[in-house]
Amino acid sequence: MVNPKALQKYSLFGGLDEDQIKSILPYMKEDSYGPNEFMITEGKANDSIFFLLEGSVEVTKKNIFLAKFGEGEAFGEMEVLDVMPAIATIKSLSSVKVLSISNRGLQSIYKSDIKAFSLIIMNLARDLSRRLRRMDDKVTSPENFI
Repeated sequence: MVNPKALQKYSLFGGLDEDQIKSILPYMKEDSYGPNEFMITEGKANDSIFFLLEGSVEVTKKNIFLAKFGEGEAFGEMEVLDVMPAIATIKSLSSVKVLSISNRGLQSIYKSDIKAFSLIIMNLARDLSRRLRRMDDKVTSPENFI
């Protein structure tokens, strides 16, 4: 069972109080994956945001390593927000536990608690902005122009 108070320390749940987290947990699903399992496959449909409770995953695109995510990080949000096929592949590097929330779950949160929904979407936007900044820095680093 997920501890709502423990989730408050992570950026996806920033600004949500314990009662709000308790109210949205029924819309989330807890899952486990073994090492080397594909959780999202590039080019395939994905309708869920995944939040890492334990373990780590790698992100690849066209078999090129892009990033590694660990506890407290989320992925899959791009497909939920823009409703397009997965832009990258996500594979577990270890045993992984996640919470996931589907597009339908987000719509239910929107209907039941607009403030919680707004905070989640704002937190996702901030996380995506940070990730975009890191990728911009990586692409424009001096070693790429030697």
